[in-house]
Amino acid sequence: MSPGPYFSPDIETLDRNDLDALIDERVRYTVQYAADHSPFYRNWFQKHRINPKEIRLHEDLLTLPLIAGKTIREHQPPVTPEFEFLSTDWSGVFSIQETSGTSGTPKGFFLTWDDWKRYAEKYARSFVSQGFTQKDRIVVCASYGMNVGANTMTIAAQRIGMGIIPMGKCSFDSRILKNYRPTAIVGSVFKLLRLLQRLRVEGVKPGDIAIDKLVAGGESFAEESRKYLAEQWGCPVFNTYGSTEGTMCGECTQLNGLHVPEDIVHLDVYDPRMESFVPDGECGRAVLTTLLPVGGKCGMLLLNYDTEDTTVVLSRDRCRCGRTHMRIHNPQREAETAWIFASAMNRVDIEAAVFQPENMVYLTGEYEAFIYDGELANETVLRISVECFDVERCDKRLVEDTMVSRFLKNKPGLAREYHEGNLKIQVGFSGTGGLELSRLKGRPRRLIDRRGTA
Repeated sequence: MSPGPYFSPDIETLDRNDLDALIDERVRYTVQYAADHSPFYRNWFQKHRINPKEIRLHEDLLTLPLIAGKTIREHQPPVTPEFEFLSTDWSGVFSIQETSGTSGTPKGFFLTWDDWKRYAEKYARSFVSQGFTQKDRIVVCASYGMNVGANTMTIAAQRIGMGIIPMGKCSFDSRILKNYRPTAIVGSVFKLLRLLQRLRVEGVKPGDIAIDKLVAGGESFAEESRKYLAEQWGCPVFNTYGSTEGTMCGECTQLNGLHVPEDIVHLDVYDPRMESFVPDGECGRAVLTTLLPVGGKCGMLLLNYDTEDTTVVLSRDRCRCGRTHMRIHNPQREAETAWIFASAMNRVDIEAAVFQPENMVYLTGEYEAFIYDGELANETVLRISVECFDVERCDKRLVEDTMVSRFLKNKPGLAREYHEGNLKIQVGFSGTGGLELSRLKGRPRRLIDRRGTA
């Protein structure tokens, strides 16, 4: 397979030594920009006795303290009179954005038009790396509100020359697919699964639509659910990872990790338990730093920002697609991780167990899991509930055995507790709309820890 194509070939294929030199140049400029323009960082440098001029290389970022979402909230109204992370005057602000607020008070973000162009650059690179061209028409099933995702994708599509169908939600009428014949849809795994199930009920056949690729984003997912989604739609499913904070990484056609646009955002991996950064290949939390080109301006920048999403740096070698920017594992939300008997369990671990091929004959893919205290002092109960196409015809024993076996396979610590009787795993079955999450608005939490609530 020949490498390419690329949206910004000179940058995306830059030799590693040259790329590192460019990153270092932007680190120096960005850190000094923070000291000159951000009230928060000006005080932060003084408080921690940091001389911005001594931060010369990207390795020097490892010596700086971390900040988190809590830090941003503590330096914006109503806690403080002003938005202390704002790093331009109000006349330079093109738009005001907010995070979703799923993990607390929404964080305010301020974007200049240059910020928007850099955000769009990241998504444009991902789209092109996934095979998108000006011949594509894409349905965007993401919010066009205060979050940046949908608008960023729209600007990126314009720069590529693609057509956009800005639906915002995945509950659109099937005539959109039949009449306008878009070639791709952006949405979460579960939105895309529910859409497909609805199309089948309506009798829409593959020949009636022109979808030849899907882009899954908005939440982490198991490789098993991606594979199932791809099989059901009959086309590849590409992963993207983005945030208002500015991450925006994407898979290429090799499906071998998400490329990080290293010239625009720097990413390190930190282990909060060891309180240290970890080498490539080890899991930790993604820590990002905004990178500005020399002479660039920014509405709000972040240095050593703990995303609270876990990931692994897979490789910094040249990808088979020809890109030199490093690749990371699909990030998982720390907020969707629970600890049982000193073993970490993420929602995605549950999802991988649900989406086993044997199960999907009977299951819609919808699931939820709850952790409870057991009846005994050293006992924990994990209850996994799944939605069936037909509860009466579901082979419950097969589904339960398959799920439990797959879940324990990659969790030796939990497997030991299970076989010793300390961990109980219960599997429940419901019909369509019978799960708790079906009655909730917004993005559902699929793993909820209810221990200690009795």
